[in-house]
Amino acid sequence: MKTVKVDTSSPYDILIGRGLIKNAGPLVKNVSDAEKITVITDTNVEKYYAESVVSSLKNSGFDTSLFVYEAGEKSKNLGTIEKMYSHMADFRMSRKDIVVALGGGVCGDMAGFAAASYMRGIDFIQIPTSLLAQVDSSVGGKTGVDIAQGKNLVGAFHQPVLVIIDPDTLSTLPDYYINDGMAEVIKYGCIKDSALFKILEEKNALEIIDDVIESCVSIKRDVVNRDEKESGERMLLNFGHTLGHSLEKIYNFEGLSHGQAVAIGMVMITEASEKAGLTEKGTLEKIISLCKKYNLPVSDNADVDEIINYCASDKKAGGGNVNLVLLRKIGDSFIRKTPLDELNGFLG
Repeated sequence: MKTVKVDTSSPYDILIGRGLIKNAGPLVKNVSDAEKITVITDTNVEKYYAESVVSSLKNSGFDTSLFVYEAGEKSKNLGTIEKMYSHMADFRMSRKDIVVALGGGVCGDMAGFAAASYMRGIDFIQIPTSLLAQVDSSVGGKTGVDIAQGKNLVGAFHQPVLVIIDPDTLSTLPDYYINDGMAEVIKYGCIKDSALFKILEEKNALEIIDDVIESCVSIKRDVVNRDEKESGERMLLNFGHTLGHSLEKIYNFEGLSHGQAVAIGMVMITEASEKAGLTEKGTLEKIISLCKKYNLPVSDNADVDEIINYCASDKKAGGGNVNLVLLRKIGDSFIRKTPLDELNGFLG
């Protein structure tokens, strides 16, 4: 088992190891004296892991309930959160009790937000089961939901008390979801680690996935330790996301996954920055080639004006500007504040 320690305002450990999900109960017992636990998961993950996790928690002495919502980004809304609140209240959970997020990025975001806001904040634990969640969203304490105007516009920073990553869970995922997570892996190579990017080029990431997960969460750990509330450096983690979130909204969160949208966003923004002379020539081609290797799309027919319109409502925009994450070269990123009225010319 590998351990990555996070030193934020509320320190916690990220545990990485095969078979850990079967020992969820004892691992949670090590960090919590809660009496009750609500496990939150979706209809897909429930079929594979809910029974064993709930059983392990009960065997460790926790009074455990299960809340299941319909899988998919469409469920990531305040209506689902209200149902979580009702479930926890009916279960008579107190401030010393705990929520376990068992699933992918949508599950972690929502369960974390429910925990952050129920009784003004209770502890939660992340057990990510998708590659995207294991390498990225389960770490760092960002929680939230989508509203009609955009993605993740309502939420809170709320750090978990433990993250349990079991790479064995990836074996139950269709290739579509593995590819989806690889977009975030590629992002980390782009913004912070040229050596990781080269490894992804030369090897099959899935054959060394334990090491890849550790590399990604370690990068995120370091960034979050320095900038927990995203006032500076943490914005670099949004490479490809500003345009990607716009694409997701254009397609109403259907037909284009988060990872696919991020991949297209990384390509679009790098094409623009390379044309503007801000990025080393050849960087775009490297990103396109790597995205294609892991079966990610690199273009889309969405209208640029529509993309920019949604950028204006992105939570990272403000004061008529949007913070674009650009690359000087692979492994070297920076933030460029760009007026929204100049974005069309920049992307064009």
